[in-house]
Amino acid sequence: MQRCLSILLLVVAIAANSEPLPAPLAKALQQADIPQSAVGIYVREIGSTKPEIAHRADQAMNPASVMKLVTTYAALELLGPAYTWKTDVYASGVSGDTVSGNLYLKGYGDPALTLEDFWLLLRSLKQRDIRVIKGDVVLDQSYFDVPKIDPNGFDNKGYRAYNTNPEAAVISFKAVSVRFIPTADGTSVKVVLDPDLPQIKLQSQVSGKLGSCPNDWREGISKEVQNGPHTAMLTLRGSFPVDCGEKSLQFNLLSNPEFIAGVFRQLWDELGGSWQGTVKDGVVPEGERPLLSWESKPLADIVRDTNKWSNNLMARTILLSLGAERYGAPGTPAKGGQAIKTWLTQKGLEFPELVIENGAGLSRQERISAKNLGDLLVNAASSPFMSELISSLPIAGIDGTMKKRLKNNDITGRAHIKTGTLDGVKTAAGYVLSKSGKHLVVVFLVNHVNAGEADVAQDALLQWAYQK
Repeated sequence: MQRCLSILLLVVAIAANSEPLPAPLAKALQQADIPQSAVGIYVREIGSTKPEIAHRADQAMNPASVMKLVTTYAALELLGPAYTWKTDVYASGVSGDTVSGNLYLKGYGDPALTLEDFWLLLRSLKQRDIRVIKGDVVLDQSYFDVPKIDPNGFDNKGYRAYNTNPEAAVISFKAVSVRFIPTADGTSVKVVLDPDLPQIKLQSQVSGKLGSCPNDWREGISKEVQNGPHTAMLTLRGSFPVDCGEKSLQFNLLSNPEFIAGVFRQLWDELGGSWQGTVKDGVVPEGERPLLSWESKPLADIVRDTNKWSNNLMARTILLSLGAERYGAPGTPAKGGQAIKTWLTQKGLEFPELVIENGAGLSRQERISAKNLGDLLVNAASSPFMSELISSLPIAGIDGTMKKRLKNNDITGRAHIKTGTLDGVKTAAGYVLSKSGKHLVVVFLVNHVNAGEADVAQDALLQWAYQK
């Protein structure tokens, strides 16, 4: 009897948390073979206390990359949009133009230290009359304490750039770019590695082909990676549609010290410097003073790159930086998660279901409900940094991960939406400006084996919101 009563109460609770969905949305879900029980939806006009839709909105669900909204909004408020990261350079035994000891790079988590930035950093070092480095380049990563994670552990695709583990000193996302450059006559394609590092051998068996450029042009190219302790071989096979113009793919192929060694040697040689050492991890000796310090671009710019292009490394670094700034170095995912939860409590937002593993959504453990994510976005609408947050979100039909969705449509340009995708997870969350001028928060979370087919249903919800 007690068990029957419990089951009845559970059914009633589920029913109370579900409302009839708009017909176009229900039809799209049915066509995608996604049951409504696998979906969490929350739509609410900013300024209203009652949601337009709250379907399974209290259920804790895997958010995939829309978790970045939680991390980046917290960072804008806790660190401020003008917050920057630094990279300090130390040298032991400087005499004239020579460093007789080691050169130290102490990272503080700059998530966007590009090749161009690193070249400028080394150029600044050269302007201090340094030409010869006799020792090693030592990476001081002590500002973060990140668990050692097998890059293949998440989806057995450790070579994909989105799986790169964060560290306090990383250059160019630790990724090499393979560029596909159509020849001038438009009949074939040249494949090049950038940066072209000696530790990486590229074997290209990719041919050019005529025809229109499909959205899934990447699927026509197979990848095979062989990693050694200090080298890697990347083999590409297939065909590339030359009408696509120049395109690129990013790969994570080397350990961080090996990657930095290749980049450092190449750029230092180009600047006329001399160095025969290696790159290794270590710490800056006590009492050393920085020879120079590099400052990153501001957090507001980093947040824009993080959300527009769903950059996992940036989001994970932001979480670690939150932990280090709030609770002292070294920054850890746990400290970052605690910083966010404390911040939410201080704002009067209690999210008991919230689970933060890395802050990027590249996780099978992270959880949030559609309602609480929606309430967070409503809260953000009154934040002094709302403009920085909303400008970081992809615009429907215009840019970022929404560039090719809802294009040439009435809603084009009127929805700022962060998207998320994992195997079995498809999510979208953000803001819609309706045709009547209402500002609506929209959250759509799908956790189901057919989640990959949910784009049409999510677009149907966004168009429904636009009509309000």
